[in-house]
Amino acid sequence: MSQPGVMAETVKSRANLALNDDFLRKAVKFTTERLRNGKKAASEEHGNWEEWRERGRQIRLHTIAHLDYYLNEFVNNARANGVHIHFADTSAEAASIALDIAVHKQAATVVKSKSMVSEEVHLNQVLESAGIEAIETDLGEYIIQLAGEAPSHIVIPAIHKNRYQIAELLSEEAGVVLEPDTTVLAGFVRKKLREKFLEADIGLTGCNFAIAETGSMVLFENEGNARMVSTVPKTQITLMGMERIIPSWADLEVMATLLPRSATGQKLTMYMSGITGPRRQADGDGPEEMHIIIVDNGRSLQLGDPEFQELLNCIRCGACLNACPVYRHIGGHAYGGTYSGPIGAVLTPALNGNIDEWNDIASASSLCGACYEACPVKIPLHDMLVYLRRRKVEEGHGNRLETMGMKGFAAVVASSKRFAAALRLGQIGQKVVVRNNGISLKLGPLKGWNAYRVAPGLAKKSFRQQWDSLDHEVSQQHAIMDSSIRERMQQIIREREGGE
Repeated sequence: MSQPGVMAETVKSRANLALNDDFLRKAVKFTTERLRNGKKAASEEHGNWEEWRERGRQIRLHTIAHLDYYLNEFVNNARANGVHIHFADTSAEAASIALDIAVHKQAATVVKSKSMVSEEVHLNQVLESAGIEAIETDLGEYIIQLAGEAPSHIVIPAIHKNRYQIAELLSEEAGVVLEPDTTVLAGFVRKKLREKFLEADIGLTGCNFAIAETGSMVLFENEGNARMVSTVPKTQITLMGMERIIPSWADLEVMATLLPRSATGQKLTMYMSGITGPRRQADGDGPEEMHIIIVDNGRSLQLGDPEFQELLNCIRCGACLNACPVYRHIGGHAYGGTYSGPIGAVLTPALNGNIDEWNDIASASSLCGACYEACPVKIPLHDMLVYLRRRKVEEGHGNRLETMGMKGFAAVVASSKRFAAALRLGQIGQKVVVRNNGISLKLGPLKGWNAYRVAPGLAKKSFRQQWDSLDHEVSQQHAIMDSSIRERMQQIIREREGGE
């Protein structure tokens, strides 16, 4: 799953590059704020959003707890509908199955709708290495394909680019200079891709949800390209993460309410397609042959794990990215994998099972919990990030100085006397570095923090040191209050007795 040429760096070094890219920071911040505000407005308008979040969570919890049953039901029903089902244990196996189908069909061109799983298994590179043209038809995916980049966001892949950069990319593709006008640029892409839809041998899609009770798969989109991909070519391949199952169409109603509101602030996506097998005799369009590749690639490793099984509840809405203060500053590429933001920081090492390679990604979080509040199915990503950090240390990949520091901290706070003594020493020792109640010194543990902010100095008197005087002051106030209350009560009694 790791991207070639990316993992030579650390999350920290990639984040530093992003923090020094003013345009990227402004572009990501602007778009994520718009998406976050849209979600807030849509959920508030909905009225009982928290109840629906809980309904969504319960559906996902139930499905993943009985994944073997629902997966088996889906496979049996899909096969009864005429679908060819394939299982892939690894990313390499998934890409190999798709390539084998394409070679068997003597395909020269594959048109693709948006699919994060195809990014996960690096399908484009595998097809192109075999001489098969793979064309992204989602506008954002098409742009980053031309740029030779990975998606920067689960929902908006080209979130980090402006119209001038996009115009430059599309002008190079067109062979003429295109104006940096969204209408002009979209018009060029639309015309270009229509030709590709008509000549493509295979259409490849992702899968938002798979309906167990009928063996159907459902696609959510806003551009209509997925409908073209799934109806015009004679052969359709769908890449589906094994956790994408939901039991019934009734459950889809909940997901169709939660996902678009959480992703983009829409009540509904522009297009929601339910596909139940290849074309039948009475159908006017659709593929003659349909394949679904069900991908594991580390997902089954989370089943039965009390700390990480809920990770499979994710519906890939991207709301956690929009809420995350870290993602909003560094964008998606700093995370180094296919999935970015809080979900990526947990999902990437969980699916890889390789703490050594990804031992710093869980640190790309403030643990503020904003991701949990934004998640439509209540995945506790902030807790999972803590679990990952713990596992990293337990497996011997922790920072030695940090480990020593934490042991020292534990020894100090274990004793009230040692803690008080350390506090007094700190208050005295900080005098040489504190300026205007802050410490701006970029040295030792403060180097990273003070690179972008000022660390607050210790108070001249801690709360514990102020407690005696505060306690005395509060006691005096209570005494005065008690006296005042007694006098008032006596006055009320006298007035009542006089009235009688």
